[in-house]
Amino acid sequence: MTCSRRTLLKNAVKGAIAGALPAAAFRLLSPAQARSAVEDAGVRWGFLVDTARCVGCGMCVKACKLENEIPYDAPVTRTWVERYVVTRDGRTHADSPMGARDGFTERKIHGGEAIDPGEVVKAFFVPKLCNQCDKPSCVQVCPVGATYATGDGIVLVDRSWCIGCGYCIMACPYGVRFFHPVHKVAEKCNFCYHRITKGMKPACVEACPFGARHICNLKDHDDPVTRVILNERVAILKDEYGTKPNVFYLGLDHNVR
Repeated sequence: MTCSRRTLLKNAVKGAIAGALPAAAFRLLSPAQARSAVEDAGVRWGFLVDTARCVGCGMCVKACKLENEIPYDAPVTRTWVERYVVTRDGRTHADSPMGARDGFTERKIHGGEAIDPGEVVKAFFVPKLCNQCDKPSCVQVCPVGATYATGDGIVLVDRSWCIGCGYCIMACPYGVRFFHPVHKVAEKCNFCYHRITKGMKPACVEACPFGARHICNLKDHDDPVTRVILNERVAILKDEYGTKPNVFYLGLDHNVR
């Protein structure tokens, strides 16, 4: 009987969890991870989201699914948009039906009751995607090196090495990771790495009709998007986790007050 490398690795991880193996003093590197460790990139990719421009149309989600081969009707997606509605009673209602793939066409909050427009104080949309952290917890917990950071700061997943243990999914404080419904391995946004390394924009950036999404090189202070990040009031999500995310938001300070 033959046994695949993935099965062998999975069994090894199970053995380690059960205490059958001593704690390793080293971390196994995948070939892709080893290559990235010796790269010296002049680029550090960052992302800017302008929440004042986002209208929740879902074009970014559609484009992402099609570009990155995520089944169109699957409830999972690499990027999504959340709608927040604040009512006069001080409550905040949030939803994201199908990741906002089809936008928000109903007054009714998905899974909840209809909201009287007269009770709405404000409403806004917040796009979400992988934050490409400087200190990614997902990389730290991967037992086989399938999740790794490139020299230019993008966290990738090597499908051929992923054993589907789910540690990275549990470790991500932003909830951006999921199991690919077809390949059964960890999946997430990678800023469309196959595009940006060829001088193209991510699919979601290109698809946004209102200019709410922007990619930039954080090491280039002449990059117009980087200048905005350096000089405007921008925010990051869940700073308390210390992951140092590289997705920045404009307008959140106005919306959350």
